[in-house]
Amino acid sequence: MRGVTMMAALVAAPAMVQAATPASDPAAAGIRAAMLASAAGWNAGDLNRFMAIYAPDAIFVGKRGLIKGKTAIADNYRRSFVDSGNSRGTLRFDFLDLKRIGDRRILFARWMLSGGEEEESGMTTLVFERRADGWKIVADHSS
Repeated sequence: MRGVTMMAALVAAPAMVQAATPASDPAAAGIRAAMLASAAGWNAGDLNRFMAIYAPDAIFVGKRGLIKGKTAIADNYRRSFVDSGNSRGTLRFDFLDLKRIGDRRILFARWMLSGGEEEESGMTTLVFERRADGWKIVADHSS
């Protein structure tokens, strides 16, 4: 579970979205808002809030292989969420680019965790799709 997904802590989110997409792109604003909410969940130790950004049919790829479905992805993260906190520390992202492919968006970012047992970082590629309840991750590849 070293590969922490996008999700989460968007300390640098506004800079990424503004640098990677035109300011008038409503998709970028929606994705930024969803990422900020998810990051706040991670940092508050709230697994459900952290996972709200995932579509029910999402796929996650990390060091342990392929995980299908939001429930299974949540189970993968569950052990990090203990005692109203997150044992792996505070999550933040450096957003590198946001690309449009048809109706979907692909977010490229570096994730970083600090304040846990060890400093961690890696890369993530997230595919977002607009659903009835907002922008959701449908594919997450984190390493």
